[in-house]
Amino acid sequence: MRTFVAMENTAQKFEHFTFSVEAGQTPVRIDLFLFNKIANASRTKIQEAAKTDNILVNGKPVKSNYKIKPGDSIQITADYEPREIEILPENIPLNIIFEDDTLLVVNKPSGMVVHPSFGHFTGTLVNALMYHLKDNPLFKSGEMRPGLVHRIDKNTSGLLVIAKTAEALTDLSKQFYDRTSDRRYQAVIWGCPKVKEGTIDAFIGRNPKDRKLRYIFPTEEDGKRAVTHYKLIEDFGYVSLIECKLETGRTHQIRIHMQHIGHPLFNDAEYGGDKILKGTRFSKYKQFVHNCFALHEGQALHAKTLTFNHPKTGERLSFDSEMPKDLESLIIKWRNYTANREIVEDAED
Repeated sequence: MRTFVAMENTAQKFEHFTFSVEAGQTPVRIDLFLFNKIANASRTKIQEAAKTDNILVNGKPVKSNYKIKPGDSIQITADYEPREIEILPENIPLNIIFEDDTLLVVNKPSGMVVHPSFGHFTGTLVNALMYHLKDNPLFKSGEMRPGLVHRIDKNTSGLLVIAKTAEALTDLSKQFYDRTSDRRYQAVIWGCPKVKEGTIDAFIGRNPKDRKLRYIFPTEEDGKRAVTHYKLIEDFGYVSLIECKLETGRTHQIRIHMQHIGHPLFNDAEYGGDKILKGTRFSKYKQFVHNCFALHEGQALHAKTLTFNHPKTGERLSFDSEMPKDLESLIIKWRNYTANREIVEDAED
């Protein structure tokens, strides 16, 4: 969580980041913990901050080898004020599936970033929500992620629930934490899993070589437990359509989990799915795949259904969304190819 308040007891130093260590956290070095928490930060920079007493635990400076423990309050300081991002309302059309005085459900298009971040200060879903809900106090608070209960990646399309009150945000967040909500995605992946219905249970953390990506770790010391349930919907031979049900909600969870079991999402450039991983050597097939890459930008992933209890009424709400046209076209293209595969491939023999 980023904050922009000067620290009262540290002369000429400003708080840049603050973290609270959750219950159940295993003891790890603070430099490693922060390396996994702060985007675009190197471990060397974190260690330098510790040497200059700019890392505080419970208000006191610590060294980089300090082992964190549950309940610790960690603050990162510097002698300059952090760059504050001003979130401006923007009149961007929203595909609103449902809305009342407590919440709204939107169908986010692929290509839209959910909230402002480095390199994406405008054109985000939050900018659009700031305009749509300009009279709502929660969206005038200056928070970076007002009303956001969960998020999906830029090139992932699909359903998101947005809280319109602080009470609704607390209730919905607890439902997601307690796993009483239900989120199901559909994805096109390379290959077809040998086990048609299964569960992937693997620890996810930041990739040590690229801070923007995620990595599978052997233990929870470096990553957080993530659970994805998947089942095969349709086999197209070289690719297949699957459904994924999230038990947890880690960043890039489906993408890294499917790569982990040898089935990257189709056209997922960050996890190796933008290369021809299955199929033939024939030129017509290669051209067909490249045409498919051009048809759908980014990973072929859609947040299709969303179910939760209404924070005010307790009613169980369930929402379904149609596939975006480009993703639906991709699926139809592969389905047709499968139906005519023998004819196409025999022609090149």
